[in-house]
Amino acid sequence: MTSSANSSTKRYLPWVVATTLFMEQLDSTIVNTAIPSMAASLHVTPLSLKAVVTSYILSLAVAIPISGWMADRYGTRRVFMSAITIFTIASVLCGLSVNSPMLVAARLLQGLGAAMMMPVGRIAIIRTFPKAELLAAMNFVIIPALIGPLLGPTVGGLIVHWLSWREIFFINVPVGLAAVYLAWRHLPDYRAEVQRPLDLIGLVLFGTGVALLSWLLEVFGEHKIDPTSAAVLLLISCSLLAAYGWHASQAPYPLLRLALLRVRTFRVSVLGGFVTRLGIGGLPFLLPLLYQLGLGLPAWQSGLLMMPSAAAAMGMKFISTRVLARFGYRHVLIVNTLLIGCTIAMYTFVGPGTPLYAIVAIGLCLGFFNSLQFSSMNSIAYADIEGADSSMASTIASSLQQLSMSFGLACGSLIAGWYLGDLPQTDKVALTSALHHAFFTLAVLTALSSLTFWTLRRSDGEGLAKNAA
Repeated sequence: MTSSANSSTKRYLPWVVATTLFMEQLDSTIVNTAIPSMAASLHVTPLSLKAVVTSYILSLAVAIPISGWMADRYGTRRVFMSAITIFTIASVLCGLSVNSPMLVAARLLQGLGAAMMMPVGRIAIIRTFPKAELLAAMNFVIIPALIGPLLGPTVGGLIVHWLSWREIFFINVPVGLAAVYLAWRHLPDYRAEVQRPLDLIGLVLFGTGVALLSWLLEVFGEHKIDPTSAAVLLLISCSLLAAYGWHASQAPYPLLRLALLRVRTFRVSVLGGFVTRLGIGGLPFLLPLLYQLGLGLPAWQSGLLMMPSAAAAMGMKFISTRVLARFGYRHVLIVNTLLIGCTIAMYTFVGPGTPLYAIVAIGLCLGFFNSLQFSSMNSIAYADIEGADSSMASTIASSLQQLSMSFGLACGSLIAGWYLGDLPQTDKVALTSALHHAFFTLAVLTALSSLTFWTLRRSDGEGLAKNAA
């Protein structure tokens, strides 16, 4: 790679990966808003279209683990471009669907493409940028992951209100075409020097276990499932994942090399970040309920109240490198996690009489701290990872992040439902009280997760932060 080509790659690669990540994150949340409109158009009940959401999540959970192997074998550029193409074609098929089975099948295909985009894009970032420049690159790429879920309900509501639900999927076409072109021009083509065989046994064990667990997490709060069935399915899922853990320790080329978790910075980021994301992950579900049902705001106003977090998240990227360089990863992650917990707890005071500026201020703080948190966790994960292990590390991190997102949403739903008890959701006072208790519970959980970052050392990530500042 020539110097000019390398400079061009470094300039455009973060944009390519960020664009595809934004498309993926926006699509995964925008669909929820359009479910009632889809149901009316396809002449089915809204509840029956829950499969439109779960099929996408299941496809992601199963396909992410093989993304690293695909990139190592066929090259990052080919796999990344193929993933965008599959995602774009599937988006068109979703928009053209004439019945719910066709829509579910198209969403499965769309999830397959999405599963390959972010892990492979992250591999390209890690291998292109030296450790001294990695923080700034990862900091830029992570912003779409923060603003996509926040903008999704607003954008989806506006599209459904002014156009139709089909345009939700068609807007991916121009973005996808642009991303394919940019990837062809600027994405480097990395592949492994030693080709490892695909771990089919591991794929079956891990894929089945994760798919079953993801399905349970997605449907538990939406469907009536008896405790015995849920317990049996949970036991089967955990048994499959435990069996994979044993298999991975014995196989010469496991699907996910769990031995990488012995790298302290990677382990703290991935496993500690998993706990942190549980509290944060419940907010996209709980906040619209608080705004719409608790405060009585229309959907579009509720969506606009999510915007300050997105704006603050984008603003934080300009100063996060200097904050990390000044205070270090250990102090930032410990203190910032506590601040996120305190910010989530502030929502327990939001009610019908709360001034609008106070709600906006809380949203700004939340987006500000969340942006710093994800930038820190996602970059420290690769501080001590060797280049040859980057694809495996990216695959493991992406798999666990996907699980944490699913579990976070389910966690928020279950906690709120538990506090509400048998009271009807139409009881505005009872629902608001249940949501307040749920926010406080998630705040405590988030604050406690700061304990996981105490195992970091003061010098961890020092090269990432000081060289990037």
